[in-house]
Amino acid sequence: MKFGARNNLKATVTAVTKGDVMSLVKFEILVPAGMASVLTTESVEELDLQVGDPVILLVKAIHVMPVKE
Repeated sequence: MKFGARNNLKATVTAVTKGDVMSLVKFEILVPAGMASVLTTESVEELDLQVGDPVILLVKAIHVMPVKE
């Protein structure tokens, strides 16, 4: 099956909690992954981001789509 999401992380299902309508599925990411973000130059300057700086990435997403290979 083809899918359009380009940023994808390999993971293993670690837990499945089924409800009547919705289910919670938890994953463990298997390999290190790179991520990218687009932000204003003003934000880059305010954060004083430099190559090699340690940061915390907060991911805000509407969907996490599990795809079984």
